[in-house]
Amino acid sequence: MDQALQTMIDNMPEKTGKKLTEWFEILKQENFVKHSEAVTFLKTEHGVTHGFANTIVTLSKDTKDSPEELVSNQYSGKESLKPIYDLLISTLQKLGDDIVITPKKASVSIIRKNQFALIKPATKKRIDLGLKLKGVAVQGRLENSGPFGTMCTHRIQLQHLTDVDNELIEWLAKAYESSV
Repeated sequence: MDQALQTMIDNMPEKTGKKLTEWFEILKQENFVKHSEAVTFLKTEHGVTHGFANTIVTLSKDTKDSPEELVSNQYSGKESLKPIYDLLISTLQKLGDDIVITPKKASVSIIRKNQFALIKPATKKRIDLGLKLKGVAVQGRLENSGPFGTMCTHRIQLQHLTDVDNELIEWLAKAYESSV
C-alpha cells in the first residue's frame, strides 16, 4: 500500500469519526450499485470530505471478504503458522485497548494511531513481523525491514510458537508505545 493511502487510513478515525472498517459496515448496509451514489451518501449523510468518501468507497470494493476470511485465506496451505498468528494477536491485544487489527489480502496491519506492526505469512514455514521502531539499530533477531520496505523499519522472522518470547514482546511494546 502506498504511504499516502496508509496515512489517509491512519488519519481516518480522527478526520471522519470512524475507522475504515466501520465505514465498510455502513456501506454494506446501504448496498449501493454505483460508486458515485456511495460517495454522495457519505458526503451528504455523514459529512465526510470527498477525498475520504472516495477512498472509503474504493477500498470497500476491495474488501468483499470478512476480516476472518481474509486471515483464513492468508493461512490456507500454511495452517501450521496460524497458532503463531493467534498468539501474536492475543499478545498485541494485551498492550492496550486502542489497537485496531486490520486484515488485508496478504497481511494484517496493527494500528494504534499509526500502523506500528504488520503480520505477514511470508512462506509456508515463516511469518514475518514488521515493526516501526524509528532510531533503533538492527540487532539480534531484529533485522532490517526486508520485504516490508518503508512500511516498517524492522522485521522479526517467526517459525515457532516459542519465537513469541519476552524479547519479541518487548519489541512489540516499544513499537506500540512509539505509535502515538
